[in-house]
Amino acid sequence: MDKGLHLTFCVMTTVVLLRESSQTGEKNDPKIAACIQMQATGSRQSGEALPTLTVTTILEDPYVMVRSAELEGYCIDLLKALAAMLHFSYKVKVVGDGQYGAVSAAGNWTGMVGEILRQEADIAVAPLTVTSAREEVVSFTTPFLQTGIGILLRKDTVSQEMSFFHFLAPFSKETWTGLLFAYVLTCFCLFLVARLSPCEWNEPKNEENHFTFLNSLWFGAGALTLQGVTPRPKALSVRVIAAVWWLFTIALLAAYIANFTALLSSSTEQLPIQTFEDLVKQRKLEFGTLEGSSTFYFFKNSKNPIHQMIYEYMDKRREHVLVKTYQEAVQRVMESNYAFIGESISQDLAAARHCNLIRAPEVIGARGFGIATTQASPWTKKLSIAVLKLRESGDLDYLRNKWWETSCLHRSRERWSPLQPQALGGLFLTLAIGLALGVIAAVVELSNKSRHAAGHVKKSCCSVFLEEMCTRLRIKENARQNQETSGRA
Repeated sequence: MDKGLHLTFCVMTTVVLLRESSQTGEKNDPKIAACIQMQATGSRQSGEALPTLTVTTILEDPYVMVRSAELEGYCIDLLKALAAMLHFSYKVKVVGDGQYGAVSAAGNWTGMVGEILRQEADIAVAPLTVTSAREEVVSFTTPFLQTGIGILLRKDTVSQEMSFFHFLAPFSKETWTGLLFAYVLTCFCLFLVARLSPCEWNEPKNEENHFTFLNSLWFGAGALTLQGVTPRPKALSVRVIAAVWWLFTIALLAAYIANFTALLSSSTEQLPIQTFEDLVKQRKLEFGTLEGSSTFYFFKNSKNPIHQMIYEYMDKRREHVLVKTYQEAVQRVMESNYAFIGESISQDLAAARHCNLIRAPEVIGARGFGIATTQASPWTKKLSIAVLKLRESGDLDYLRNKWWETSCLHRSRERWSPLQPQALGGLFLTLAIGLALGVIAAVVELSNKSRHAAGHVKKSCCSVFLEEMCTRLRIKENARQNQETSGRA
């Protein structure tokens, strides 16, 4: 008896010492830490006792997929990382009924939530949305993915009707207004500078200036079409304004052509269904969601009138518009006039893998995917902290980019929008500076001639300058008076 007690005491002491030494070696030796991590991913070949968790999940691309008789995907990689951090082994099982978790007609929970409640699984690592109804019966960790509710469409399901004035779409209304103002101002400056500059005519009292206001408008319009028109500028001041206007029109036409080309190339992506309200108003497309999903109950419990209309439509046509699996939903969108309402992050994956699919811009009901555990489970807080560490280290972003990689490299993800005046601000500023320089050059030319003329007639330079300016600005009236005087004579 004493020998048996002594032997038992020795064995217990040895086990305690070995456990302390293994923990110390784990902290100091990276090789031992790597071995522990391999054991934590489910390998139980060694005799070390690691806690084993039964994990329930659901087959959904790219979260969990079957490849070569093995499971892989975003959730499997996440599970491996969590097991390596928290040192546990696991056994993965696919949910029996293929459901996420909802209350059945009998009042029981189905899917992964039901398996956790029946203690058939310890945790659920899957794209399981955190909802208030589920939170009442199970516990959720910090969300590892953020998502919302979106609309998945096929690009050619509804044709985009072009407006009769679609050619004006490359520029916004503010931009067109600014261009019209710039055109009128430039033509007026041409008219004014041509009259002030002495190089545009030799005898202001007897000669008619070629740059009338109508001719100035025609000159500016010709520059917009990259065509040379008469009259041709002679003075330096007029040429400065003409050169700046030509530069302005070249850059303007380049911006218009580029934006109009982008508009035509992206016209197939400009879907008329941009919001859920647009989806309700149209009659060509049927729409639905996953049966028993959190998206369905979101519309059921929402107080928004648009959301209530969507729920009533889906509830009345439950057997026809509700789908069983996500793969069935994507296939139906691709083959028929059907719009799928579901998780936006899953729809982004479908649009990345199928280039003829696109997600509508509006996303509602911001939510997250979390790991479900039993209530009062000690693993809930540990898993939440581990998820936060993975997010802070960038591992979750790496997994997101890894499994959501798009194959539609030729398709731009950015939406087209009309060109705003801010984009042409530098161009307008250059035109304004050029007009100012032209006016200053015309005043300098006129002042130089006035200075020379003041020396011959022995008058002050200012008086001669004012006389010259009045004469040039009233040249038509003076010419008409001269013609009437000669006619009377």
